[in-house]
Amino acid sequence: MIPPFARSFLAGETPAEAVAHATELNNDNIGVILNLLGEHYHDRRAAAADTRAYCRLIEDIDRADLRACVSVKPTQLGLEISEDCFREHLEHIVACGEDHGVFVWLDMEDHETTDATLDAFEHHAREHGDVGVCIQANLRRTGDDLERLAPLPGKVRLVKGAYDPPADIAYQSRERIAEAMRTHIGFMFREFEDGVAVGSHDPDLVTLAADLHETHGTPYEIQMLMGVRTGAQRDLAAHHEMWQYAPYGERWLSYFYRRVTENVENARFAARAVLPG
Repeated sequence: MIPPFARSFLAGETPAEAVAHATELNNDNIGVILNLLGEHYHDRRAAAADTRAYCRLIEDIDRADLRACVSVKPTQLGLEISEDCFREHLEHIVACGEDHGVFVWLDMEDHETTDATLDAFEHHAREHGDVGVCIQANLRRTGDDLERLAPLPGKVRLVKGAYDPPADIAYQSRERIAEAMRTHIGFMFREFEDGVAVGSHDPDLVTLAADLHETHGTPYEIQMLMGVRTGAQRDLAAHHEMWQYAPYGERWLSYFYRRVTENVENARFAARAVLPG
């Protein structure tokens, strides 16, 4: 059972709870990106089981006619077993998404998975189009990666990065990462034709995205995590395309720990879920 201090960050433990959460948010004009928690599998059976679970979830989304999609982690699909294992399972999920009209996002994990993740995205973007990938602004390579991705169909979600890469390949200060976010968002609004996804809770970056949309006309969406600035998400949904990233499942502990240690603000959101005032 998910304890109260973590519950605000998670859509439940079961697919039924995740679908119910998505239904509730759709009523507030918020789209939902559902992620079945799981990562770093070294057992092909576990990767295959989660692949089947994602396909069932996609069928549930279609059946309920939800404004929802899924987001998968490469190591959850077997990347640490082999790249072929990851590609095989991803192919099943993308094909299922295509059959049911449900968009599939590829999450980005630590820096050691970047090349394999981008290669898989490029393949599926060229073959299917209706896929997306997450890019992390804290990596020094991200400007080059965005130039590579700009001509491709599909969507790109820019986030600051929740992992802790070494200093020789990543910016370390919050100020430098925020500067990189602004630079990359500007490039994406100029060069990306299929739309931009800004994954940020920073009001200044949300405003920047709106201003750049006015200038360039590039379609865009704002994405935020479940449990963070919930009121702002509902307010934004009245005027912007707003999506919430909502994880669910029994393997919640490592995700919750990463969220609350990511910055002090997330820890405050968690504390508010269980403390009065």
